[in-house]
Amino acid sequence: MENQIRYFCDIVKEVFNDENVETETSSEQIQVEKVISRIYKLFERDASIDPNLPKLRKKVHSRILHSWLMTLPKNYTCLDASRPWLIYWILHALYLLNDMPQAETLSHIVNFLKQCQHKEGGYGGGPLQHPHLGTTYAAVNALSIIGTDEAYNSIDRSKLQKFLWTLRDVDGSFALHKGGEQDIRGAYCATSVSKLTNIYTDALFDKTAEWVVSCQTYEGGFAGCPGMEAHGGYAFCGIACLALLNRTQLCDVDALLRWSVNRQMRLEGGFQGRTNKLVDGCYSFWQGAILPIISAILSQENKELIETVLFNQGALQEYIIVCCEAPEGGLVDKPGKPRDIYHTCYTLSGLSVAQHGTGAGDALVIGTPNNELNRVHPLHNIAPHLVYNAIHYFIRHPPPVKGDEK
Repeated sequence: MENQIRYFCDIVKEVFNDENVETETSSEQIQVEKVISRIYKLFERDASIDPNLPKLRKKVHSRILHSWLMTLPKNYTCLDASRPWLIYWILHALYLLNDMPQAETLSHIVNFLKQCQHKEGGYGGGPLQHPHLGTTYAAVNALSIIGTDEAYNSIDRSKLQKFLWTLRDVDGSFALHKGGEQDIRGAYCATSVSKLTNIYTDALFDKTAEWVVSCQTYEGGFAGCPGMEAHGGYAFCGIACLALLNRTQLCDVDALLRWSVNRQMRLEGGFQGRTNKLVDGCYSFWQGAILPIISAILSQENKELIETVLFNQGALQEYIIVCCEAPEGGLVDKPGKPRDIYHTCYTLSGLSVAQHGTGAGDALVIGTPNNELNRVHPLHNIAPHLVYNAIHYFIRHPPPVKGDEK
């Protein structure tokens, strides 16, 4: 209980100061702080009675996730081209909650994702849809979470490699689909997929690290493409891509660290995605996962930070559990927003990062010990052992066509 009150009292004094210059942005920030301050005050009152608070309502979240896996609400029809994403978000969230579906259901999912696999390689948003790097990343992650021989063998890795070659530009960047935009998400998704499935080659990713570094901004974060604004999701893609390529020495890690730690909000405890933006639960992962990656980089440079967590773990956990749980299950961006599958996945991922930090020491779990979630690998956002299992399976089972498929 003392820990919970300490985190709240430390941050409640750090309210936003608009310096007597009112803008639409400053007004929204002040309003969000007022709402969250009221929620924290109620939490402080309740926690003085129940020392086990806050409590993560795991069973409620699992129940709604299982129902979403079988039948989506009508408002999800607009995401018809994102069905592998929906599967990945739900499966990953259920894994974090330690409540995976039955084997028969997982086999049905594998069969559905096979229908999403394009004849030219990669995965579309649904059957007979054009392949896209985003849905390819989601499908490979989902199949890696399932982790059966059936799931692994369903991936046509030779065609997948050919698909990646069709998206690669001479400067090392990747388009998200044929004729599509080239941004840092493409570089990250291509790298992550190729590493998990053992189709990575140096030629395929020649100059990719240099292109990614060109996206780092004067603030220290990464933009979607050179010359744009630093953003939490893009910053994660940038540093995770460089880490997977083992080229982090090319970027300014100190500047990224400075930018990232300043994205944790002083009152709310959660992260914002960009400078002068509002707190958002999904950035609990996009921003939160950057910091264990940086910690690992600095440790490799003998700066003795292997067990150092570079953000306030307790404050982030409180924001997620106290402010982001929907009463009927699922998690939200911020109080007053509707629940959705995307925020449920990434907010729970951020909670896991906040609990397990660098993974080097014991977990720091705020509230009841039952709040603890399974661990995530910060570079892929699936479990560490599932990353290991996929990589080693595909090392033992090379694709029929080996090498660079230009």
